[in-house]
Amino acid sequence: MNSFRDRRDAGRQLADALAEYADRDAVVLALPRGGVPVGYEVAKKLGFPLDVFLVRKLGVPGHEELAMGAIASGGVRVMNDDVMATAHIPPERVEQVAEREREELRRREQAYRGDRELLDISGKTAILVDDGLATGASMRAAVRAVRAGHPSEIILAVPTAPARTVREFRKVVDAVVCLVTPSPFFAVGGSYLDFSQTTDEEVRRLLADAGTFGRGP
Repeated sequence: MNSFRDRRDAGRQLADALAEYADRDAVVLALPRGGVPVGYEVAKKLGFPLDVFLVRKLGVPGHEELAMGAIASGGVRVMNDDVMATAHIPPERVEQVAEREREELRRREQAYRGDRELLDISGKTAILVDDGLATGASMRAAVRAVRAGHPSEIILAVPTAPARTVREFRKVVDAVVCLVTPSPFFAVGGSYLDFSQTTDEEVRRLLADAGTFGRGP
């Protein structure tokens, strides 16, 4: 059964679940592209600034859907030790994949943010948002990179994820807010009636519209 009409609906429901954080000095960091419509609704309802936080999966060569790791804004790289131990990927191939994804990460940062710097999160509550988690490989890289910005706390907020993934993240962030944990869990899109792809243009439009969130009149 679909729990959410679309990402915007999921974001509004997630904002309700995050109401206890409304009085915090917080920033919403959404993982593009699918996390941005979700994060937009959270930021809008709670009155927080919104920004994108970019992460790129490092796919195993020839089996790109399998993540051997991920990279994130700020030069952070997180590798999946289990995959690396069984895939026997030469270091030079890992570097080739990483460099290709770094180029795409830089392209997207320019496309979405232009020359604007990432919002300052030092001493603030960082609310990391995506449209859902499966293995959580990309989000692990995001958590590690966000921690380097010295926030006061990191809250992971997603509409849907496997219960096991939620339990794992509770060990590495200050709190996890997840609305549904389907069992069995097949894919993030299974919780949505409409899970059509979010475009670059939609990301740019939502970020522009969110420009005054949390900044006063």
